[in-house]
Amino acid sequence: MAVSIAQRPAANTRLLILTFLTTLILHHSLADVPAGAPTTEELPHRRFEYKYSFKGPHLSQKDGGIPFWIHTGNTIPSADQVRITPSLRSQKGSVWTKNKVNFEHWEALVTFRVSGRGRMGADGLAMWFTTEQGLDGPVYGAADQWNGVGVFFDTFDNDGKKNNPAIVVVGNNGKLVYDHQNDGTTQALGTCLRDFRNKPYPVRAKITYYKKTLTVMFNAGFTPDKEDYELCTKVDNMVLPTEGFFGVSAATGGLADDHDVLSFLTFSLTEPGQQPPPPESEIPKEEKDKYQEEFQNFQQELDKKKEEFQKEHPDIQGEPIEDIYETVNDQEIRQVFEGQNRIHLEIKQLHRQLAMILDEQRRYVSVITDEVAKKGTNAESAQLDTVGQQQLGSVLATQQEVLKNLNELRNSFYESLKQIGSAQGNAGALGTYETIQHFNEIKEHLHTVKRDVEHLVQRNAQNPAEKTVKCPEVPPMPSCLSTVHFTIFIIIQSVLFFCYIMYKSQQEAAAKKFF
Repeated sequence: MAVSIAQRPAANTRLLILTFLTTLILHHSLADVPAGAPTTEELPHRRFEYKYSFKGPHLSQKDGGIPFWIHTGNTIPSADQVRITPSLRSQKGSVWTKNKVNFEHWEALVTFRVSGRGRMGADGLAMWFTTEQGLDGPVYGAADQWNGVGVFFDTFDNDGKKNNPAIVVVGNNGKLVYDHQNDGTTQALGTCLRDFRNKPYPVRAKITYYKKTLTVMFNAGFTPDKEDYELCTKVDNMVLPTEGFFGVSAATGGLADDHDVLSFLTFSLTEPGQQPPPPESEIPKEEKDKYQEEFQNFQQELDKKKEEFQKEHPDIQGEPIEDIYETVNDQEIRQVFEGQNRIHLEIKQLHRQLAMILDEQRRYVSVITDEVAKKGTNAESAQLDTVGQQQLGSVLATQQEVLKNLNELRNSFYESLKQIGSAQGNAGALGTYETIQHFNEIKEHLHTVKRDVEHLVQRNAQNPAEKTVKCPEVPPMPSCLSTVHFTIFIIIQSVLFFCYIMYKSQQEAAAKKFF
């Protein structure tokens, strides 16, 4: 116990000495840093360049083109993405900027998908910055011997070293032929092994060229986080042309993948302290004058159309622009009129069906009237047999039921007419000429149906007793089968039956011989 108490002052003394030495070293290290020197490097100024970019949702135009870009081969632009190559064998395509880049430092953010059904894919996708547009060629769908740099996303293992999928950076001065057999590894300035096929989220690549350093950052698409980048490769002391074209190309071989580019965003980088180039300097004077002339022509044509419209429609001249658009009340009235139009169509259909029924009833009445006129002078018409009386009774019952249904239809039409008339009266001056014409046509059809139904009811209601007495005589039914014919038929059927029985017994006896 005494030993432990005696050792405590010595331990505290050593701790104080170590603390003092650490503080002294830290003070000297901070004193060596000059005053005002920045501790971290300042980031460059970034500006978005829309003429060298594309993204959804309105990516393609009506003619199938991409603004400020051209596409070749099997490329298929759509509203949300650009399919560089579909998942078919031996396909290739590319997209390139129409104009050359005129800024020294840049950054490209590319979002893409590489998807296929198989465990392996081919051939891959490439991103380019070259002095010329490599519209067609053997290197991932682009030209060989390019002058610039290409970042290749290679999916197929040509050399059999099981080092694919991989990202490879290859530079070229216009004289180098790409080494396909070795997947460009003998010419690579930088490479990294990353799997970018069939990911749950789009894959992203950030390619930055700043102060003669090319940096490739990669987002594998495992999460929806757009800023989840990791360093793939970095190439120092790399000299690229000051002007060039951006491009994306892809190709398939014996195996095939869908190579889809969702967006290509380009940013120009300016060193801190330097003045960014003004936007006007990017547009040549000739092109600017041409755009100005086109704008003036368009403005003149628009003014002419406005004058013509005002001459044709003097009533709305001088009205505010807001009055042209539909208000809430106008929308409700339009919906009411649309509902009335649908009712009008339904009533027209009922009118056609009722007209068919009336035609059929007229035909039945005319037939009965003709028969009554023919048999009216015949005294034997009163001596109808029982079957004829039952049939005539069923016909009359059917006629009464039809007349009842017609009366119900007439009542329903009356109700519809009242409702439509009230709706038309409530609409008042708000109804358009077309709507009023619809209502008038409906009323005309309903009145016609009303007259036809009343006429039919009157004809059927006149002297029902006389119509019952003067029913037409049903002609006697001829005998379709005589006794002789029936006897012959029974004999023939019996003979055929016995022959069939004998045939079956012989077949069964022959079959038993094999057992």
